Amino acid sequence: MAAARPARPARPAGPATGSAGPARPTTGSAGPAGAAAASVLDAHLAALAAALLPYRRSEELLARWGGELAHRLAAGGRLLVAGNGGSAAEAQHLTAELVGKLRDDREPLSAIALHAETSALTAIGNDYGYDEVFARQVRAHGRPDDILLLMSTSGASVNLVAAAHAGRDAGLRCWAFTGPTPNPLADACHETLAIASPDSQVVQELHLVSTHVLCEYVDRVLPAALAAAGRVVPAASGAAGRTVPPAAGAPDGPVRAGVEVVLDDGTGRQAEAG
Repeated sequence: MAAARPARPARPAGPATGSAGPARPTTGSAGPAGAAAASVLDAHLAALAAALLPYRRSEELLARWGGELAHRLAAGGRLLVAGNGGSAAEAQHLTAELVGKLRDDREPLSAIALHAETSALTAIGNDYGYDEVFARQVRAHGRPDDILLLMSTSGASVNLVAAAHAGRDAGLRCWAFTGPTPNPLADACHETLAIASPDSQVVQELHLVSTHVLCEYVDRVLPAALAAAGRVVPAASGAAGRTVPPAAGAPDGPVRAGVEVVLDDGTGRQAEAG
C-alpha cells in the first residue's frame, strides 16, 4: 500500500486575478495617456476660444466683402486666390465653394486658385524665382475690378506681398486673410481680415470659418447682384427663372445661365431651345 504524500504548503493569498489574468493598469481619460491628450486638446481649444472673442468683430467686414464679391462676380469679374502650404489648401477650398456650391444650387462663379496651376507655378518659379510665382499670374489673369484674395498666417510671405503689389498695379481690389497685424501683406492690400492669435493653427482654422461665412454672404446677395447686372435670376427648383432687364451700361440682352441648345429647323435658320 502506497504511503500518503505530505500535503503541499498553501500559497500566500494575492490579489484576485479572475479568468482574464492579472489586472492591468488603466490609462483611460483619467490615466497618464488620457491626461496628456486632454492637455493638448484643452490648450488648443483655449487658444481658439481666446481668438474667437475678437474674431466676432469680423462679421461686418465679411458681410461687406461678400456683397462686393457677389456684385463683381455677377458682373463678369473674377476672384483670384493664393496661399502657401496650409493657406494654399484654404484658398483652394474657397474657390471650390464658389465654382461648385456652398449649400444651395446656383450658377458657377469664376474663381481661380493660382497655386493650383502647377505647370505655370513651377515654370515661373524655375525661370523667375519663387517670389514671382503668384505676381506673374496676377498680371496675366487679373483685370481691373477683379478681386485678389491672399491668405497667409504670418502675413510675411514675399511671394504674396509681390502678388498684392502686382494686383494693385493692375487695378485689382486686394484683400488679405492674415494672422495678427501689423504685417507686410496687410500693408500691401486694400483691406485685411486679421486673426488675433499667435498660433498659426488657430489662424488657419478661423480662416476656414471666414471662407464659409464669406460664401454665405455671396450666396445671399447673388440674386440681387445678378438682377443689377441684367442676368437671369434662377428660380426655385423646377420653376423657370426670370430675366431681369439689363442695368444701365450693361450689354444688350440677358446673359443666360445654364444650358442652351441651338437647333436647326432645316431651313438654315437656327432656333434656341432650353
